[in-house]
Amino acid sequence: MKTMIARGVPALLAALLLAACGAPELKQPAIDVPTAFKEPQERADVKTAADGTRWKQAQPAEQQPRGEWWLAFNDPALNDLVAEATRNNANLSVAAARVKQARAIAGVAEADRIPQVGLGVGAQRARQSPLELGLPQGTDVRPTTSYSAQLSASYEVDLFGRVSSNVAAARGDAATVEANYRSVLLSLQADVAQTYFRLRATDAELATLAETVRLREENVRINQRRFDLGDIGEFDLSRARTELATTQAEAIGLERQRANAEHALAVLLGKPAAAFTAGVNPLQDSTLLPSIPAGLPSALLERRPDIAAAQRAMEASNARIGVARSAMFPALTINAAGGGVGPAFADVFKWSSRSWVLGALLNLPVIDGGRNRNNIVRSEAALEESVGQYRQSVLTAFAEVEDNLAGLRILSGQTQRIDEAVLSARRSADLARKLYDAGRSSYLELLDAQRNLATVERNAVQLRGERAVTTVALIRALGGGWDGTPAVNNAQARN
Repeated sequence: MKTMIARGVPALLAALLLAACGAPELKQPAIDVPTAFKEPQERADVKTAADGTRWKQAQPAEQQPRGEWWLAFNDPALNDLVAEATRNNANLSVAAARVKQARAIAGVAEADRIPQVGLGVGAQRARQSPLELGLPQGTDVRPTTSYSAQLSASYEVDLFGRVSSNVAAARGDAATVEANYRSVLLSLQADVAQTYFRLRATDAELATLAETVRLREENVRINQRRFDLGDIGEFDLSRARTELATTQAEAIGLERQRANAEHALAVLLGKPAAAFTAGVNPLQDSTLLPSIPAGLPSALLERRPDIAAAQRAMEASNARIGVARSAMFPALTINAAGGGVGPAFADVFKWSSRSWVLGALLNLPVIDGGRNRNNIVRSEAALEESVGQYRQSVLTAFAEVEDNLAGLRILSGQTQRIDEAVLSARRSADLARKLYDAGRSSYLELLDAQRNLATVERNAVQLRGERAVTTVALIRALGGGWDGTPAVNNAQARN
């Protein structure tokens, strides 16, 4: 019985040591994931998720293909801009370079898993002091030349998981950076699309203002002729000129807004602002915008690259706890070397010149002033931080989807009402013109009807642009896709 206990105690102690120094099991933070988004979908035929309507535990899926979502807008110009930005954007190049660095660091950590082997070849000429050789002072000692060649190897036995934990942490860091790259890529594509639609909405506003300016110029001509004939007083003519100048000033101010949008688009494309000119392309009826199903909230956790990055960061922080714990236990390193030394290089490889060494070093910290213990506390606190960041990323993602779903719903209702208002305002302006031409109403009444029409038409154009921009924002909030099909081009990260 005593023999059995004596044999079992070392094994039990070893198991306890291994459990104490290894990285703890990462527990997925408990997050209350709703079964559906609060905002209802606009159409009943929208699919809720690629896997049907079942809720499932979300897993990181930053490698999941996102799909070329911008193709849903059926706009060749947008397709070309996104492709150009993906090739040339400077921020994306920076993110791709960070991916290469992170992968290289992970490769460095992986190298500790295998023995490190080195080869050394050298020559040495030396003269020793007579005293070192036990000879009388003043003895003539001739210098000697020696040649050597040696093959050495060293290997750290991963007794307590330091190497494996360090590799896991480096892999987690690399996965985090890769997810961040996809986040930058998604943001770039969405920024290009949103800036493009803002530019087109501005073009549509300018077209509306150009029509308003034309009407104002026509009013000035008519009132000038009627004033010259004595039909009206100078008041109506002065008001017509004021309205014309005011509308022209608005158009000039809108040109500045368009120039800023054009310059922003040039930066996204990786071009100098002076080298890029966007053609005039007014945004037309927003009924052609794609309908984007939100899917399941649990699927959102898989699609969003920023959530995937937060998940990978948790895994890396958890692995670093194992690295910190292993520093409190012995590190065993095995070293070996073999070669030859001789007075001539040809003698180095003779059997009689052989030399070798084999050893092992067990290094155990005894007094470190609490350094290792504090490193463990720091790594555990870093894990707590990463868990908090993950929770915040998830909550922010849910809020962004809800914001944009609500935005599209509200904008849809506004668009319906503003379309009705446009029809009514056009009818009012037409009647006001006829009444004024017939002398049955004042110029102020005509001016008021025309001003109201111009305002309503501009509001309609602005809503059209907002719907396009919000549609892109919803796609961004959903992680750049909603059906889990075709792949994102990440060639920069692979190079």
